[in-house]
Amino acid sequence: MTTASLRRFARREWGPLYRTVRDALVRDTWRAIPMTLGAVCLTAVFQIVQQTSWGFQPVQDLGSVKAVDPLWLALLRTPLSLFVPALDLPVWGALAQILLVFGIAEICIGWWRTLVIGYVATLAGTTYARIGLSLGPDHPFGLPVSDRIVNDTGPSAAVVGLAVYVCWRYRAYLTGSLVILVMIGELLFKDNLAGKEHLAAIASVMLICLVRAKWGPERSRAPLGRPPAAAPPPAPPGTPPVPPPRV
Repeated sequence: MTTASLRRFARREWGPLYRTVRDALVRDTWRAIPMTLGAVCLTAVFQIVQQTSWGFQPVQDLGSVKAVDPLWLALLRTPLSLFVPALDLPVWGALAQILLVFGIAEICIGWWRTLVIGYVATLAGTTYARIGLSLGPDHPFGLPVSDRIVNDTGPSAAVVGLAVYVCWRYRAYLTGSLVILVMIGELLFKDNLAGKEHLAAIASVMLICLVRAKWGPERSRAPLGRPPAAAPPPAPPGTPPVPPPRV
Protein backbone atom coordinates (compact mmCIF):
# COMPACT_ATOMS: atom_id res chain seq x y z
CA MET A 1 0.00 0.00 0.00
CA THR A 2 1.45 3.36 -1.03
CA THR A 3 1.66 6.49 1.09
CA ALA A 4 -0.99 8.18 -1.03
CA SER A 5 -3.43 5.31 -0.56
CA LEU A 6 -2.78 5.36 3.19
CA ARG A 7 -3.57 9.04 3.29
CA ARG A 8 -6.76 8.52 1.33
CA PHE A 9 -7.78 5.77 3.72
CA ALA A 10 -7.01 7.95 6.76
CA ARG A 11 -9.05 10.83 5.34
CA ARG A 12 -11.94 8.53 4.56
CA GLU A 13 -11.84 6.68 7.90
CA TRP A 14 -11.03 9.48 10.35
CA GLY A 15 -11.32 12.71 8.40
CA PRO A 16 -14.97 13.60 9.23
CA LEU A 17 -14.52 12.63 12.89
CA TYR A 18 -11.26 14.55 13.18
CA ARG A 19 -12.70 17.69 11.58
CA THR A 20 -15.74 17.65 13.83
CA VAL A 21 -13.68 17.35 17.01
CA ARG A 22 -11.02 19.82 15.85
CA ASP A 23 -13.51 22.50 14.82
CA ALA A 24 -15.43 22.21 18.10
CA LEU A 25 -12.30 22.45 20.24
CA VAL A 26 -10.88 25.35 18.23
CA ARG A 27 -14.17 27.22 18.40
CA ASP A 28 -15.24 26.48 21.98
CA THR A 29 -12.09 25.03 23.67
CA TRP A 30 -13.08 23.35 26.97
CA ARG A 31 -16.63 24.67 26.68
CA ALA A 32 -17.20 22.05 23.96
CA ILE A 33 -17.24 19.22 26.54
CA PRO A 34 -18.86 20.46 29.78
CA MET A 35 -20.53 17.12 30.56
CA THR A 36 -17.28 15.24 30.04
CA LEU A 37 -15.34 17.57 32.32
CA GLY A 38 -18.04 17.19 34.97
CA ALA A 39 -17.80 13.40 34.66
CA VAL A 40 -14.02 13.51 35.04
CA CYS A 41 -14.32 15.67 38.16
CA LEU A 42 -17.02 13.42 39.63
CA THR A 43 -14.91 10.31 39.03
CA ALA A 44 -11.89 11.96 40.64
CA VAL A 45 -13.95 12.97 43.67
CA PHE A 46 -15.32 9.44 44.07
CA GLN A 47 -11.79 8.05 43.87
CA ILE A 48 -10.48 10.42 46.54
CA VAL A 49 -13.42 9.80 48.86
CA GLN A 50 -13.44 6.01 48.54
CA GLN A 51 -9.75 5.90 49.49
CA THR A 52 -10.54 7.35 52.94
CA SER A 53 -11.66 5.36 55.96
CA TRP A 54 -14.85 7.37 56.31
CA GLY A 55 -15.78 7.60 52.62
CA PHE A 56 -15.40 4.05 51.32
CA GLN A 57 -18.76 2.73 52.47
CA PRO A 58 -20.81 5.78 51.40
CA VAL A 59 -19.35 5.53 47.89
CA GLN A 60 -20.16 1.83 47.79
CA ASP A 61 -23.70 2.54 48.95
CA LEU A 62 -24.14 5.14 46.20
CA GLY A 63 -22.49 3.49 43.23
CA SER A 64 -21.38 -0.07 43.90
CA VAL A 65 -23.24 -2.68 41.82
CA LYS A 66 -22.98 -6.42 42.40
CA ALA A 67 -25.00 -9.21 40.84
CA VAL A 68 -25.93 -10.41 44.31
CA ASP A 69 -27.77 -7.14 44.98
CA PRO A 70 -31.54 -6.90 44.40
CA LEU A 71 -32.31 -5.70 40.90
CA TRP A 72 -34.03 -2.53 42.09
CA LEU A 73 -30.97 -1.59 44.13
CA ALA A 74 -28.61 -2.28 41.22
CA LEU A 75 -30.73 -0.10 38.92
CA LEU A 76 -30.79 2.66 41.52
CA ARG A 77 -27.00 2.62 41.83
CA THR A 78 -26.21 2.22 38.14
CA PRO A 79 -26.22 5.96 37.20
CA LEU A 80 -23.42 6.69 39.66
CA SER A 81 -21.66 3.35 39.26
CA LEU A 82 -20.39 4.53 35.90
CA PHE A 83 -18.30 7.18 37.68
CA VAL A 84 -17.00 5.05 40.56
CA PRO A 85 -13.51 3.82 39.59
CA ALA A 86 -12.87 0.10 39.92
CA LEU A 87 -10.83 -0.66 43.03
CA ASP A 88 -8.43 -3.03 41.27
CA LEU A 89 -7.51 -0.67 38.39
CA PRO A 90 -5.54 2.59 38.31
CA VAL A 91 -7.81 5.62 38.43
CA TRP A 92 -5.89 7.43 35.70
CA GLY A 93 -7.13 4.82 33.23
CA ALA A 94 -10.77 5.60 34.02
CA LEU A 95 -10.15 9.35 33.87
CA ALA A 96 -8.36 9.05 30.52
CA GLN A 97 -11.15 6.89 29.07
CA ILE A 98 -13.83 9.35 30.13
CA LEU A 99 -11.92 12.41 28.92
CA LEU A 100 -11.08 10.94 25.52
CA VAL A 101 -14.09 8.83 24.55
CA PHE A 102 -16.81 10.77 26.38
CA GLY A 103 -15.30 14.00 25.08
CA ILE A 104 -15.31 12.85 21.46
CA ALA A 105 -18.82 11.47 21.82
CA GLU A 106 -20.14 14.65 23.45
CA ILE A 107 -18.82 16.74 20.57
CA CYS A 108 -19.99 14.32 17.86
CA ILE A 109 -23.42 13.19 19.06
CA GLY A 110 -24.29 15.59 21.89
CA TRP A 111 -24.16 15.23 25.67
CA TRP A 112 -27.56 13.62 26.18
CA ARG A 113 -27.02 10.95 23.50
CA THR A 114 -23.63 10.28 25.05
CA LEU A 115 -25.25 9.64 28.43
CA VAL A 116 -28.04 7.53 26.92
CA ILE A 117 -25.69 5.29 24.94
CA GLY A 118 -23.30 5.05 27.90
CA TYR A 119 -26.04 4.01 30.28
CA VAL A 120 -27.55 1.53 27.81
CA ALA A 121 -24.14 -0.13 27.46
CA THR A 122 -23.64 -0.15 31.24
CA LEU A 123 -27.09 -1.59 31.89
CA ALA A 124 -26.50 -4.26 29.25
CA GLY A 125 -23.41 -5.39 31.13
CA THR A 126 -25.21 -5.37 34.48
CA THR A 127 -28.13 -7.33 33.02
CA TYR A 128 -25.80 -9.85 31.39
CA ALA A 129 -24.10 -10.52 34.75
CA ARG A 130 -27.40 -11.72 36.18
CA ILE A 131 -28.24 -13.77 33.11
CA GLY A 132 -24.77 -15.31 33.05
CA LEU A 133 -25.02 -16.33 36.70
CA SER A 134 -28.39 -17.96 36.09
CA LEU A 135 -26.89 -19.96 33.18
CA GLY A 136 -24.09 -21.27 35.36
CA PRO A 137 -20.38 -21.90 34.74
CA ASP A 138 -20.95 -24.86 32.40
CA HIS A 139 -22.78 -22.75 29.81
CA PRO A 140 -20.68 -21.01 27.12
CA PHE A 141 -22.20 -17.67 28.14
CA GLY A 142 -22.46 -18.51 31.81
CA LEU A 143 -20.57 -17.15 34.80
CA PRO A 144 -19.16 -18.79 37.94
CA VAL A 145 -20.91 -18.26 41.25
CA SER A 146 -17.94 -16.25 42.53
CA ASP A 147 -18.87 -13.40 40.14
CA ARG A 148 -21.96 -12.71 42.27
CA ILE A 149 -19.89 -10.52 44.59
CA VAL A 150 -17.62 -8.85 42.03
CA ASN A 151 -17.74 -5.07 42.39
CA ASP A 152 -19.07 -4.00 38.98
CA THR A 153 -18.22 -0.31 38.63
CA GLY A 154 -16.36 1.99 36.27
CA PRO A 155 -16.87 3.53 32.82
CA SER A 156 -15.35 0.81 30.65
CA ALA A 157 -18.60 -0.69 29.31
CA ALA A 158 -19.93 2.78 28.49
CA VAL A 159 -16.63 3.72 26.84
CA VAL A 160 -16.66 0.63 24.61
CA GLY A 161 -20.29 1.16 23.65
CA LEU A 162 -19.74 4.84 22.83
CA ALA A 163 -16.67 4.06 20.73
CA VAL A 164 -18.65 1.60 18.62
CA TYR A 165 -21.61 3.97 18.25
CA VAL A 166 -19.54 6.99 17.24
CA CYS A 167 -17.61 4.88 14.72
CA TRP A 168 -20.91 3.77 13.22
CA ARG A 169 -22.34 7.29 12.99
CA TYR A 170 -19.17 8.56 11.31
CA ARG A 171 -18.77 5.46 9.14
CA ALA A 172 -15.36 4.64 10.62
CA TYR A 173 -16.13 0.97 10.17
CA LEU A 174 -12.59 -0.35 10.38
CA THR A 175 -11.96 1.47 13.65
CA GLY A 176 -15.21 0.16 15.10
CA SER A 177 -14.32 -3.36 14.00
CA LEU A 178 -10.91 -3.04 15.67
CA VAL A 179 -12.58 -2.00 18.93
CA ILE A 180 -14.75 -5.11 18.81
CA LEU A 181 -11.80 -7.37 17.95
CA VAL A 182 -9.77 -5.94 20.83
CA MET A 183 -12.61 -6.67 23.25
CA ILE A 184 -12.87 -10.24 21.94
CA GLY A 185 -9.12 -10.61 22.35
CA GLU A 186 -9.36 -9.27 25.89
CA LEU A 187 -11.92 -11.92 26.73
CA LEU A 188 -9.83 -14.70 25.18
CA PHE A 189 -6.76 -13.52 27.05
CA LYS A 190 -8.51 -12.94 30.38
CA ASP A 191 -11.90 -14.62 30.74
CA ASN A 192 -13.59 -12.54 33.41
CA LEU A 193 -16.83 -10.71 34.13
CA ALA A 194 -15.59 -7.39 32.76
CA GLY A 195 -14.63 -8.87 29.39
CA LYS A 196 -18.01 -10.52 28.93
CA GLU A 197 -19.82 -7.37 30.01
CA HIS A 198 -17.92 -5.41 27.37
CA LEU A 199 -19.22 -7.77 24.68
CA ALA A 200 -22.75 -7.41 26.08
CA ALA A 201 -22.34 -3.63 25.89
CA ILE A 202 -21.18 -3.88 22.27
CA ALA A 203 -24.11 -6.14 21.38
CA SER A 204 -26.61 -3.68 22.87
CA VAL A 205 -25.12 -0.73 21.00
CA MET A 206 -24.98 -2.66 17.73
CA LEU A 207 -28.67 -3.41 18.17
CA ILE A 208 -29.33 0.32 18.58
CA CYS A 209 -27.35 0.98 15.40
CA LEU A 210 -29.31 -1.65 13.50
CA VAL A 211 -32.67 -0.28 14.67
CA ARG A 212 -31.72 3.30 13.82
CA ALA A 213 -30.36 2.31 10.42
CA LYS A 214 -33.47 0.32 9.53
CA TRP A 215 -36.31 2.25 11.17
CA GLY A 216 -34.80 5.50 12.40
CA PRO A 217 -35.25 8.94 10.84
CA GLU A 218 -33.48 9.73 7.60
CA ARG A 219 -30.76 11.72 9.36
CA SER A 220 -29.79 8.54 11.25
CA ARG A 221 -28.86 6.85 7.99
CA ALA A 222 -26.62 9.64 6.66
CA PRO A 223 -23.03 9.64 7.98
CA LEU A 224 -22.18 12.55 10.25
CA GLY A 225 -19.34 14.90 9.48
CA ARG A 226 -19.47 14.42 5.72
CA PRO A 227 -20.67 17.22 3.42
CA PRO A 228 -23.69 16.31 1.31
CA ALA A 229 -23.02 15.45 -2.31
CA ALA A 230 -23.07 18.51 -4.53
CA ALA A 231 -26.01 18.75 -6.88
CA PRO A 232 -25.16 18.79 -10.59
CA PRO A 233 -25.07 22.31 -12.09
CA PRO A 234 -28.23 23.35 -13.93
CA ALA A 235 -28.23 22.99 -17.69
CA PRO A 236 -27.91 26.25 -19.62
CA PRO A 237 -31.14 27.66 -21.08
CA GLY A 238 -32.17 26.09 -24.34
CA THR A 239 -30.39 22.79 -23.76
CA PRO A 240 -32.61 19.87 -24.86
CA PRO A 241 -33.37 17.34 -22.12
CA VAL A 242 -31.25 14.23 -22.03
CA PRO A 243 -33.33 11.17 -22.97
CA PRO A 244 -33.38 8.32 -20.47
CA PRO A 245 -31.09 5.41 -21.27
CA ARG A 246 -32.60 2.46 -23.10
CA VAL A 247 -32.94 -0.76 -21.14
